[in-house]
Amino acid sequence: QVQLVESGGGLVQAGGSLRLSCAASGRTFSSYAMGWFRQAPGKEREFVASIRWSGGNSYYADSVKGRFSISRDNAKNTVYLQMNSLKPEDSAVYYCASGPWPTSQPTHYNDWGQGIQVTVSS
Repeated sequence: QVQLVESGGGLVQAGGSLRLSCAASGRTFSSYAMGWFRQAPGKEREFVASIRWSGGNSYYADSVKGRFSISRDNAKNTVYLQMNSLKPEDSAVYYCASGPWPTSQPTHYNDWGQGIQVTVSS
């Protein structure tokens, strides 16, 4: 099992930027794919971005493509989500997760962080 802790959330104006971090501890971080998901009130958890264990391939939801960027530093056991040109509809609790493959399905991930709030004001 791996423990995941998100940081970097908060309140930002529309058009602004935030960088989320997810620090991992426990099993070998570099062996697993990482994903970011988000959940807004009254909505299902949705895929945002994912990255392979090597960092060589990354995947994005259409709604964030071109604005968000996922990266990882295996030496620091940390995955990042750089969020630019934020919109009010990006407001949600953001979760990082680890799993064997960088899929868009939440059920394919084994371990989850506690989540962190991102609020984008208009």
